[in-house]
Amino acid sequence: MAVHEHPHRSSGFHLPSLRRNRNASASESAVSAGTDTHTARAYAFASLRLLTGFVFLWAFLDKTFGFGYATPSGKGWIDGGSPTKGFLGSVAVGPMESTFHSWAGDPWANWLFMLGLLGIGLALVAGVALRIAAVAGTAMMALMWIAEWPPAKHLSDGSASMSTNPFVDYHLIYAVALIVLAAAAAGDTLGAGRLWARLPFVRDHSWLR
Repeated sequence: MAVHEHPHRSSGFHLPSLRRNRNASASESAVSAGTDTHTARAYAFASLRLLTGFVFLWAFLDKTFGFGYATPSGKGWIDGGSPTKGFLGSVAVGPMESTFHSWAGDPWANWLFMLGLLGIGLALVAGVALRIAAVAGTAMMALMWIAEWPPAKHLSDGSASMSTNPFVDYHLIYAVALIVLAAAAAGDTLGAGRLWARLPFVRDHSWLR
């Protein structure tokens, strides 16, 4: 009588795959780390945005009301002082020296400068219209950089300019910061950037972002 051996059948019980669990755990860790990094980056940009916005807003408020810091008390814009006369009138170097002197104290220059400070400051704090703020702020910083003209070693009267760097100064840093904040959509965190982007006229004109 022939004896036939039957193949062993699986009982249906399997030990869990440690490799599969390790892969899943590593994947979850990578996703969690990526999310944490993204969140940290978003809050870092938001913090930079708020601090930079306060710089512009404070400049507007101090020049308007004369808090006694950069603008002496009683010499604010509401007291009849000029926000541009002191700075532009004291330009002593650079290719636009005479031009800045002619602009110093003119009503149009005062209004344009102050509206620029206020608009850029509010846009940054609120997190809206960051692209417009970046363009306006970069133009303002470029003019102020030209007014101080860091490349010069000497002023027009021959005295030392005391320039600490022939190219990079705080005006350039602010301009780059504004551009980075707009490119990173920094208004979406701790700001109204997402709500602003949903408005119909903003959706139709992306440059308003």
